[in-house]
Amino acid sequence: MAIVRKQCLEVVPPTPPPLPGPATKCRRKGLFMMNNGNSSVSTATRDMWDNLFDGGFRADVTITTDNGGIIYAHAALLAMASPVLRHILKQAKGSGRKRSISIPGVPHDAVRVFIRFLYSSCYEQEEMKELVLPLLVLSHAYVVPQLKRVCEQQLEDGLLTLENAIDVFQLSLLCDAPRLVLISHRMILRNFKAVSATEGWHVMKKSHPVLEKEILESMIYEENMRKEKIRESNERKIYLQLYDAMEALIHICRDGCRTIGPCDKDFKEDQEPCTYAACKGIELLVRHFAGCKLRVPGGCIHCKRMWQLLELHARLCADPSLCRVPLCMNFKEKMKKQGKKDEMRWKMLVKKILSTKRIGGAPFFVSSSSISL
Repeated sequence: MAIVRKQCLEVVPPTPPPLPGPATKCRRKGLFMMNNGNSSVSTATRDMWDNLFDGGFRADVTITTDNGGIIYAHAALLAMASPVLRHILKQAKGSGRKRSISIPGVPHDAVRVFIRFLYSSCYEQEEMKELVLPLLVLSHAYVVPQLKRVCEQQLEDGLLTLENAIDVFQLSLLCDAPRLVLISHRMILRNFKAVSATEGWHVMKKSHPVLEKEILESMIYEENMRKEKIRESNERKIYLQLYDAMEALIHICRDGCRTIGPCDKDFKEDQEPCTYAACKGIELLVRHFAGCKLRVPGGCIHCKRMWQLLELHARLCADPSLCRVPLCMNFKEKMKKQGKKDEMRWKMLVKKILSTKRIGGAPFFVSSSSISL
């Protein structure tokens, strides 16, 4: 007994089974199987179930399909794989222990691929490519979530095309596949001209005019949203340019740059290059404004722009008593006498500039929280 016990202790333990993984190849070339999320079933076991379906050994259910097709299956397995088929088999009539059920409305090949999946969770890629839409319908109608997930994934990974986008969109709505609804809907909107020329679109137009109307309304909504984004982007660019102009104006009037600056400071020829993007343009505008004979507002388009920049600066300036920008205090006084309509327009512009650049804490600009509309 001691010798037997010693030999048992020396036996090498068996190799553990592989971890669950994605779809792997089955017995025949091109055949894929779905691994259960909690266990790993060997290929031999899968082949056994596949052979049971192909051979129909002791099959007790006859499945009739369109065009007189017949598929033989086993009631116990169908009942375990699908609650809907279990209910149908309970009510099915037949001679002796043989029962017959019907699965109409889809091609015979699709029904065969569907039933085989119930046996071994296997499918051939070529068959899936050809029959993915009827398989999606069957998996939803007979409550086979594993196959439904496979169909949805296959469509997302490349089987969804411009030709079948409308069909996929309609079936996704019927089969409660919200992610697929969203993906197919996006494809339709992005390629509307090509999709609207397909046969699927013309069929939907006749059979489901309400759905066509909803898609067209979505198109209009998406186009309006696109235009709104472009408008907001252009506005933001303008606000950023105005902010850069305000910074450059303060920089020129306080520090001086290139050939212009405060009267109490001498220009340094060895001064480092300016880092303000709008400095050159503002400097040219200031020099023009200083020498223009039509400086009154409305007399010169360049001077008018300078007046507007000076007023905008006054509304942004945090401390006019220390400000070196010309006419800052004058515009502050003018603001007190301005009408409500103009005042509201200027305040809104200032608030948008501040919020766009998020410069509420800058030392020479007012805080956006201090502006009340």
